[in-house]
Amino acid sequence: MTSTVPHGNTATPDNCTDTPNRAGTPQHPACYLHAMGMVSALGMTADETRQALAGKRAANMVEVGSFLPDRTVTVGMIAREPGALPAHLQHHDTRNNRMLWEATRQINDCIAQTIDRFGKQRIAVILGTSTSGIDEGTQSYREYLQKGALPEDFTYSGQEIGAPADFLREALGLGGPAYVISTACSSSAKVFSAGQRLLKAGLCDAVLVGGVDSLCGLTIAGFAALQSVAEGRCRPMSANRDGINIGEGAAIFMMRRDPAAIAVMGVGETSDAHHPNAPHPEGTGARAAMLAALDQAGMTPADITYLNMHGTATPLNDSMESRAIHDLFGDHVPVSSTKPLTGHTLGAAGAIESAILYLALCDAPQGAALPLHIWDGKADPDLPAIKLVSEHNNQLPPMPKCAMLSNSFAFGGSNASVILATGWNQP
Repeated sequence: MTSTVPHGNTATPDNCTDTPNRAGTPQHPACYLHAMGMVSALGMTADETRQALAGKRAANMVEVGSFLPDRTVTVGMIAREPGALPAHLQHHDTRNNRMLWEATRQINDCIAQTIDRFGKQRIAVILGTSTSGIDEGTQSYREYLQKGALPEDFTYSGQEIGAPADFLREALGLGGPAYVISTACSSSAKVFSAGQRLLKAGLCDAVLVGGVDSLCGLTIAGFAALQSVAEGRCRPMSANRDGINIGEGAAIFMMRRDPAAIAVMGVGETSDAHHPNAPHPEGTGARAAMLAALDQAGMTPADITYLNMHGTATPLNDSMESRAIHDLFGDHVPVSSTKPLTGHTLGAAGAIESAILYLALCDAPQGAALPLHIWDGKADPDLPAIKLVSEHNNQLPPMPKCAMLSNSFAFGGSNASVILATGWNQP
């Protein structure tokens, strides 16, 4: 199916803007999202995702015993295997690319319309990932150790970080710039600002932006070595939180200058470089990223209707992020982490959580249901109070004008915050 929103009926802005604006003086939106496709543990379509977010179907959070030698782990796994790639694209065959293709096919109509309007040479691809085809590479090396030879279909390029962008550009026959951002968990949040820059520079007229990551034994073992993998389902903000659940999935958007219902209002990026794998304890970089996104959007914290927190359920992340959120928003804005419903999809997290905002914003004019904060209800007394979404406050009234923010924070202090909105100062 195609997940699209109606186009605006007003004039096209001359260009995207990434120039910071004075907070409280909203400017024309930077760029617009014309369509969205996604797959994750929430579902294989936008409709399935909506149902899972509303509690009408279970997210596919499952226990698996094959990733670690000494324990089972709870992971967010897509519910159905993605379809095979077309025969002429088999040299790109990885689970990562199959999930990406599954999401991309959902917006085929918009892609075709965009190609008709601008031409294939004017469409770019910017994706985020952290796994690419590394799992297939690991399996191939295991076969080499067992049999003394790599599989006949082994291709080194399939496990390169840039492989998803190369695949999608070839699959769609596009001629614009195509590359991958890989900054761990902020990867596919940063694609929105990268897309803004390409459009502003006039290097293209449309950008496919998104992220994809697949479950991978190497990744899960790495987080387990850091003692960051939860014993069961993760519990963001809980006094009992003990780590993350790894997840997989893909989300992709068609981003253009001409108006549509959902706008990319602001993206904030910071790099505090506090520690290789621990965030700044006071949330300095996180707070600065949120402020930068608000500044670019010309908004104040009071303009944000909902905040999707990074919310990994690790002791350090939840501590610093709740401090940063409380410092800017107090306990007034509804906040939740959706990682107990998707798992932490790493390089795809920014795009998947932005897709969750996209769905809520599409529903906002009629009254949207906000994603519930799934946890055990055991508040950590050492964390500042923020307004976690519960069954008592998850339903928004009809809001023709609505803005939402998503946080993504990564190893090395790479931070990104994205603000999407509907009905906000349409030009």
